Amino acid sequence: MSSEPTLCSDCIKGVRHEGTPTGTIEKIAGIDVYVALPSGEYDKEKALLYLPDGFGLPLWNAQADDFALNGVAVYMIDYYDGDPVPFDLLTEKDFKFDLSAWIGKHPAEVTRPLLDPVIAALKERGIKEFGATGYCFGGKYVFNLAQEGTIKVGVVSHPSLLKMPDDLETLLAKSKAPMLINSCDVDGQFPKESCELADNLLGDGKYAPGYKRVHWKGCVHGFAVRGDLSDPLVKAGKEGSFKETAAWIKKYL
Repeated sequence: MSSEPTLCSDCIKGVRHEGTPTGTIEKIAGIDVYVALPSGEYDKEKALLYLPDGFGLPLWNAQADDFALNGVAVYMIDYYDGDPVPFDLLTEKDFKFDLSAWIGKHPAEVTRPLLDPVIAALKERGIKEFGATGYCFGGKYVFNLAQEGTIKVGVVSHPSLLKMPDDLETLLAKSKAPMLINSCDVDGQFPKESCELADNLLGDGKYAPGYKRVHWKGCVHGFAVRGDLSDPLVKAGKEGSFKETAAWIKKYL
């Protein structure tokens, strides 16, 4: 596997889902954050970091609001600084977009400094425990935050930009956060070899905090947030991965 992972064409494909956001966008540490709060009583000392794929905050997804309905405050962070992958890629068949150039503008040394100040500001508000769920680009940061001891529990769905086996080995050596992986049949970023490697390194009790991988048949990279819901298998994967994620977060956060 490549020592310098990058995004693939499936990272910018999919279907835009319709709906009306129920949360709000706030400036936290000077950074745009979509905030979805439970309507009833909830633990103010816990929060779920929602780390999006390349489409960022504008690709509203009901899952951020649905996690809040499950009783946890959700913070979806714009680490692209207002420059996400454009929607047109999902709605216009012949839309031209230079993915390599976009990636070049958003490396870790640019995006990560937009994540950490938000976490620090949330701690100042009294939040003591964090969970994180990451999709595609955001999956890498879930691994990083787990490796660094910042989060109590992590979930990744079709993660991108992971270095194999390095990120798995570092997780095994340093993290205390239970980790759930939602994988799928067609995924150039987290293919069958990565699934097997994760199971071999982390499964069968080797990763003491807790490890689970759920594989969604008939699904393609991106299914958990922008899959084609007219396909019954993709719909089952999207809805099922949300339920698995919500249950994992509830169990460990």
